[in-house]
Amino acid sequence: MTVPATHLLSFPDWMGSVQTRVEAALARSLPPGEAIPARLHQAMRYASLAGGKRVRPLLVFAAGELTEASTARLEVAASAVELIHSYSLVHDDLPCMDDDVLRRGRPTCHVEYDEATALLVGDSLQSLAFELLARDDFGDGRRQLEMIRVLARASGSCGMAGGQAIDLAAVGQQLNQPELELMHALKTGALMRAAVLLGGLCGKALDDAERESLDRFAKRAGLLFQVVDDILDCTASTATLGKTAGKDAAATKPTYVSVMGLERAREFAADLREQAVGALAVFGGGCRRLVELTDFITWRKF
Repeated sequence: MTVPATHLLSFPDWMGSVQTRVEAALARSLPPGEAIPARLHQAMRYASLAGGKRVRPLLVFAAGELTEASTARLEVAASAVELIHSYSLVHDDLPCMDDDVLRRGRPTCHVEYDEATALLVGDSLQSLAFELLARDDFGDGRRQLEMIRVLARASGSCGMAGGQAIDLAAVGQQLNQPELELMHALKTGALMRAAVLLGGLCGKALDDAERESLDRFAKRAGLLFQVVDDILDCTASTATLGKTAGKDAAATKPTYVSVMGLERAREFAADLREQAVGALAVFGGGCRRLVELTDFITWRKF
């Protein structure tokens, strides 16, 4: 039977195809559960497999279509980004951080195993992400180093970890909208931006104008994801979300809903969607999957 070309697939079918590919790639990349130390490796697989929307890998693949990147390279880049994301969730859920017991509809890693194991799971997933990017042959050493740099910066104190530090310090505090945007540009947006840029770097080179447009899209899309997340946190159920609903409000964390109100937050999300899609105009019809993914992020229910 002939498998249809990806550009002929409907968005749901394309999304399912990418999610299946990434799940298989992650399963291959993670150490076997029976390998010593078995408990740590089992916990790494528990935290990384069989769950999540895989939005960041979807962004990698959608951006990769712009540059005609090979599926093999996109699988590596998508796996690396998702391993960083999975590590961040494991650490975010720890009692010393957000102290949550539910993730993707299952007990969080430290609940299923223990806190020390969860801490080591995060450490190990982070290391494995960079091992994947470093060991694969991308055919261009300079570009490969750029990919490693992009993911490292997005993960550290100038990206995701820095945003988490600001988030923890902001509990019980009043933030204005620019301060909130800075926090989430780091905590959530940096890794989503990295996913888009890595997808672009997997294929043919973009010119300066195209790279700038793709970067502008990535920043708007990352912020959009967080605004919608804040809306869902106060409007969706725990069963729908697969994590504890209302957690941010209960912890007196500043969110777009608490700062702007629910209706204004929804209007802001719609504005960000228009800005993100508008940034892609330079690519013409080649940006179809990125536009569809932006709509998915905007209108998702979980």
